[in-house]
This record gives sequence, C-alpha cells and structure tokens, in this order.
Amino acid sequence: MIPRILFAALAVATLALPAAAEIDIEEIETPGGISVWLVEEPTIPFVALEIVFRGGTSLDPADKGGAVNLMTALLEEGAADMDARAFAAARDDLAASFRFDASDDSVSVSARFLSETQEAAADLLRVALVEPRFDDDAVERVRAQVLSGLRSDAEDPNAIAGRAFAAAVYGDHPYARPGDGTLDSVAALTRDDLLDAHAGALARDRVHVAAAGDITAEDLAALVDRVLGGLPETGAELPGPAARSFDGGTAVIDFPTPQSVISFGQPGIDRHDPDFFAAYVVNQILGGGGFGSRLTEEVRVKRGLTYGIYSYLSAKDHADLYVGGASTANARAAETVDVVRAEWARMAAEGPTEAEVEAAKTYLIGGYPLRFDSNASIARIMVGMQLDGLTPDYIATRNDKVAAVTVEDVRRVAAELLDPDALTFFVVGQPEGLTAGN
Repeated sequence: MIPRILFAALAVATLALPAAAEIDIEEIETPGGISVWLVEEPTIPFVALEIVFRGGTSLDPADKGGAVNLMTALLEEGAADMDARAFAAARDDLAASFRFDASDDSVSVSARFLSETQEAAADLLRVALVEPRFDDDAVERVRAQVLSGLRSDAEDPNAIAGRAFAAAVYGDHPYARPGDGTLDSVAALTRDDLLDAHAGALARDRVHVAAAGDITAEDLAALVDRVLGGLPETGAELPGPAARSFDGGTAVIDFPTPQSVISFGQPGIDRHDPDFFAAYVVNQILGGGGFGSRLTEEVRVKRGLTYGIYSYLSAKDHADLYVGGASTANARAAETVDVVRAEWARMAAEGPTEAEVEAAKTYLIGGYPLRFDSNASIARIMVGMQLDGLTPDYIATRNDKVAAVTVEDVRRVAAELLDPDALTFFVVGQPEGLTAGN
C-alpha cells in the first residue's frame, strides 16, 4: 500500500512546485553545526534529501585505486544488524529509496521518503552511512560487479578515450587515475581498505545538505543530525589543484572498431570568474546548443561526419576544462578533427554574431526554470549550488546575469578563452590518415 502512495506522490510532485523565481530557500544550521538548505513544500507528503561529501575517488591512495568507489557501492549492502537482504526489505517496507554514488570529486547520497516515515527512513539511512557492515559475501559480490564493469570498459572506446584523456591531462594528480580503479587494484582491496575509505570520505567537515518537500526546518535539522551525527568530524586531506597539460596535438589509441571516438579539450574557466557567464554563452553557440550550435552545423549538418557532437565547460573542484566529443567513421576521423579545429579557431578570431548571442541567451534564460520540475530536482540543484560556492539568491539572479552578457563580452571572452593551439584530441579507433601529433 505504501509504495503506491509514494508512486502517486512522485507522479504529481511537479504540480505543486513553485516557479523557479518563487523558490524560497531557507538556510538552517543544525544543533550539530551542519549547514542545510531547505525548500519547504507541504502539499505533497514526500521529501527529497541530497547529501554530498566533497572529495570522492580523488581521495584514493595511489595504490588503493577504486577503494572509495567500492566502499560507496557497498553502503546499501548491509548495515548495523541487517545483512544486505534485511536492509533492502527494511527500505522497501518504508517505500524509501536511497542512491549512493561516487565521482572523482564527491560521494553523493540521494534519499527519497514519505513524510510519515521520515524518522524510520532517517534511522535506516543513518546506519547505512555510519554503520556499514562490509560483509565478506557482499564485498565479493560487489567487487565482482565492479571488475565486470572494468572489463567492459577495456572494450569500450568511450571509456578508453576518457582514461587516455585523464592520464595525459592531469599528470600525477589523482584525477589522472581511474576512479573505479583497475582490475589489479580492485582485486587487491581488503575490508580494512574499505574501512579506511569510509573514514576518509564520509566526514562532517566536507558535507553539503539540501532538502525539498514536506518537512519543517526544525524536523529537518533534527533529521540531519540524526543521520550524520555519528560520522567523524574530519576526513582525508583533499588533493590540491591539478596541473592541466594540453599540447595541442592528437593522440591516437589503436582499437579495432569501425568508428573512431574523439575526445578533445583545452583549459577552461573558473566558475567564479567574472567572465564565466560570457564563456557559458560562448559554449552554447559553439558546441553546447545541440542543433543550434556551430559544431553541429559544420560537422553534422553540412558534412554528415557524425550523428552528434558536443562541448561543455567542466568545472571540477581542482581543474577547470573546456571539453567535447564526437564519434565518426574511421575514414572521416581526420576530417572531423580538422573541422573542429577550424571552428574553434574561427570562433576565437571572429567571435559570434549578434543574432547567435541573442538566440543563445534566450535559450539559456528560457530553459532555466524548467530544471525545477520536482522536489528531487530542486534538492539536487541546491546541493550543487553549495558545492559551487554559490549563495541562495543565485536562483533569482542567474537569468539576470545571463541577460547582462553583451555581444562585446562574448566576443572578447571567445578570443581570450578559446585556444586553438592548446586544443588537444584523443582518438580511439583506427582513423585513416590520422596519426599521433597530427
């Protein structure tokens, strides 16, 4: 019966949400000293809670690759006096859902539960985070899943390109190592390694919390302290800035496949740079706007080289990049690389037209409110804002910042940001007429 109530709540959640401009974020500090953002929405008996611990897989020691990833995957595989099956049954009885994910910069927790079961859901989430069991059978089962994924990645051109890119760009920084480890490193991980990863990654000194839904500030503060209060105060030291190395060349990774996967990138721009919004518009025009972008027009529409091509600004905690990618037939990979280089250079030299700038701004402004389509989306956006060091008024002012960008701003930033000489390509496949260094 309860699951049906939850599904109904999820199905109609969007009907009760305010427009983006009306979202009222309440900043709370729990008695335990944890900062939390809340959007209270009592019309649907449902709560979305987002918890993010900064650090993620970049905290792995060099010889323990994949420890944080494996640890995170085991958080729902038994806790306290419950083995994996008992934990799943308890969660399902509450019609709650928990999701645990690890990335290179964070460990994230997404929890969804009914208002009427929030105390029991909080208790269950608490033991998952504070008292994971890491039972031998669960560890070996999940380890086998991770190893299977790593074997699949070894045959996936996209994964191969991503790893080659990271290894070349980040040097000896933890970003250069695969976050899910290697076959050898994951196979060697012990239970003690998982306990160390847990203590290092899940700590109160790096946590960000946001919630949206049918819960009061007082109840949320108590719930957050209940869930996180048993975690250590401090965790492992965060890595420092990553040196970004872009030589402007083309690395070719031979792989037997009829299509070449192409990844490309150059240094990006800091999220708090005064020119960030102008750079955001630059990217929308160049490669972020789908069929409205220059790369799509030149690479797909005019020449039919690919079904899709994209670019985006990547603001990682320790490195800012401007990256993109595409796939194409081996026989046309060299031409694709040439066209991307040419468009990169043309945008840097000439900048966009006034019409392109206005169209990009209109799209970015009009699409922003559509992101706030559920309590879960609002909670995710709020915790992302915290990670980016933004203030709660950003939601109300973001579109004004986009609107304030001028054509002159975009042309100047395009010339300053885009660096054709640094634009570096990584091609996985058997591209004809394309060799390393081209």
